[in-house]
Amino acid sequence: MNPSPSPWRFCVAPMMDWTDRHCRFFHRQLSRHARLYTEMVTTPALMHGDVPRHLDFNEEEHPVALQLGGSEPGDLAHCARLAERWGYDEVNLNCGCPSERVQKGAFGACLMAEAPLVRDCVRAMVDAVAIPVTVKHRIGIGRDDDYGFVRDFVGTVAEGGSQVFIVHARSAWLQGLSPKENREIPPLRHEYAAQLKRDFPGLTIVLNGGIASVEAVDHALAQVDGVMLGRHAYHEPWFLAQVDARWFGDDARALSRIEVMQRMRDYARITVDAGVPLRAVTRHMLGLTQGLPGARAWRRRLSDVALLRQGNPDLIVDDRIAPGPERLAA
Repeated sequence: MNPSPSPWRFCVAPMMDWTDRHCRFFHRQLSRHARLYTEMVTTPALMHGDVPRHLDFNEEEHPVALQLGGSEPGDLAHCARLAERWGYDEVNLNCGCPSERVQKGAFGACLMAEAPLVRDCVRAMVDAVAIPVTVKHRIGIGRDDDYGFVRDFVGTVAEGGSQVFIVHARSAWLQGLSPKENREIPPLRHEYAAQLKRDFPGLTIVLNGGIASVEAVDHALAQVDGVMLGRHAYHEPWFLAQVDARWFGDDARALSRIEVMQRMRDYARITVDAGVPLRAVTRHMLGLTQGLPGARAWRRRLSDVALLRQGNPDLIVDDRIAPGPERLAA
């Protein structure tokens, strides 16, 4: 393995309503090196809303990136400066979300039709900050997912100064499909990401979409610089416990499940004392014991409205179903 693997070698995707600060803190207990991403934050929300509510995070979350949604170069530059000031390690521009609400805001996947504008947005952010400015995008925006389209998009946007492109290897069908269907129905074209790496060897290319096994990660990393996992990492978070050793060459001991539970209990005590509902923490942890005896009862307890209302973080820990790190999900 490369003695200095890319910082983007393994990433956890930005996911709306899921990858909030509590989720990211939980994922950080499982991997020291996985790059974590916020939910998408729109430029109007930062320009006119509660900035600390959107940007505050725990120092343990590093390396962590802020994903922005927007299409005005000046606004994006302003928000990138906020991200840098708050201590984020990266600012990422969303050019992949296909939802109708995002389309109405003239950003997300529909920006792929305006590569020169995206280039200008990237350039404005690159000029404004010293942290990396990256782009997450699809391979197309219609049913005709010709490779030439995404090649030209990446080539144009790279002129703005971005060196890292996270490729969700499906087209975004902007009419007729829900966001969920857009994650499942358009065909995967992993080979497009591999071809982008061959065509742009100086760029960092990260593959996203349909990766859900050790073998799939290994196969992708033989062709591109990094991978990004979304729902698989969320629903089966124990997968992250092998990231550091397998893909970053870090032989430091991984935490056991019981140690992760204990750390999350201690974290929940702090957040509950600050007025955060206990469920805001526990809802992200339900997959931690996936496939183990007693997992269902533990999940039920962490989801029990009456118990959660009591606000006692001790309910998180159950050493009866918390074997050590040697039992990793494949």
